[in-house]
Amino acid sequence: MESRIPPLTTSQSSIQQPGTSAPDFTLNATPDQLLSLKDYLGKPFILAFYPADFSPVCGDEMTLYNEILPEFRRYKAEILGISVDGPWCHLAFSKDRNLHFPLLSDFEPKGEVARKYGAYDAKKGICERALFVIDENGIIRWSYLSPIGVNPGAEGVLDALETMNSSFLKQEQELESRQRVAEEKNGSSNR
Repeated sequence: MESRIPPLTTSQSSIQQPGTSAPDFTLNATPDQLLSLKDYLGKPFILAFYPADFSPVCGDEMTLYNEILPEFRRYKAEILGISVDGPWCHLAFSKDRNLHFPLLSDFEPKGEVARKYGAYDAKKGICERALFVIDENGIIRWSYLSPIGVNPGAEGVLDALETMNSSFLKQEQELESRQRVAEEKNGSSNR
């Protein structure tokens, strides 16, 4: 099967790359609820940085992710949207689009988390359109920086989740095989 993961481009070098630890964060999901990186360790998750609530491309992108939540959850993955909009704006946007995943506010200090991920446009004062797939140990396994006016879709994210899942299953099978061999060895030496 040919991979559909978009290739890295030279502009990708500014964002955090696969194999690096995901920078820590604690951000408002609502005006009175904070979510942190550590809340999601132990399962794969997706960070979707986007420029602004209520903009056409961002609205389409977040709505797409909402529609395919069952696909993400098939891999036991969660998704978090992050922009520099405030938590009240996120609540209105989430309600308007009927979103069923958290939108985190990187509002103050403005863009601090996006900067850590290399996904902040300081000239415009907004998050770049960037995606990160992070494994259960907090390691970035895939990242992609999309042109600001282009909805990156979900194929790259789903391919990355499939690759992570296949790798995990292969490791489990190898471990089970080694355990069987060890048990057979112990069984034959006890005779």
